[in-house]
Amino acid sequence: MKRRDIFVVLITTVWSAWASAGEVAMAVASNFVAPMQKIAAAFTQSTGHKVVISSGATGKFYTQIKSGAPFEVLLAADDETPARLEAEGLVVSGSRFTYALGRLVLWSPQPGKFAEGTEMLKQGRFRRLSIANPKLAPYGRAAVETLSHLGLTQAVQAKLVQGENIAQAFQFVVSGNAELGLVAQSQVVDASGHATGSIWRVPAEMHQPIRQDAVLLIKGKDNPAAMALLAYLRSEPAKAVIRSYGYEL
Repeated sequence: MKRRDIFVVLITTVWSAWASAGEVAMAVASNFVAPMQKIAAAFTQSTGHKVVISSGATGKFYTQIKSGAPFEVLLAADDETPARLEAEGLVVSGSRFTYALGRLVLWSPQPGKFAEGTEMLKQGRFRRLSIANPKLAPYGRAAVETLSHLGLTQAVQAKLVQGENIAQAFQFVVSGNAELGLVAQSQVVDASGHATGSIWRVPAEMHQPIRQDAVLLIKGKDNPAAMALLAYLRSEPAKAVIRSYGYEL
């Protein structure tokens, strides 16, 4: 086959793929928005499929999905919510998998504020500590478990401010409404792994693992773009992005 003919075949193949490109509506836990935006951009460049991302608290997404929200893919901040949706028949059977293991950190935008978080929390030399709502956000539950592990539940109760999700909890610290926050590591490190301010990575034994699961929802069962996105999420390029934000796999 001549070089010109090969070129025509390649162009025709690419055009056909893009002509059939679709769109997928995706619900993403707040802590995973930054890496997902990078993954989605690469996915779109590779396949032509467009990804419409909605971010929020996993608990709130559960309620919305139960009420018929048009999401086709869910990336939760826990493994319990996807399992519950699967048991209730709202997930395509066999589609659930763990895409990341989250890390909780104590963070302040102020450099040199602390080197070791345990003592900082125990000394209580701060006015406000921001966490996500533990009833809606898995990172909020992990924060509460951490404080309980340290025996500080009662001591810091009056100093807690709660965001509806981990994104709002993070914003409370950024805006100065709280000096410290128990937030997701992915929110305070960039893609090169560099963190600004003061950061303490909460030891894994202080809370239950933050196992984050992805599922194909029933509304996406006939959407090739939704299935392709979940497949891409398990690819090496996507895994590299996930690791770069401090998640484990």
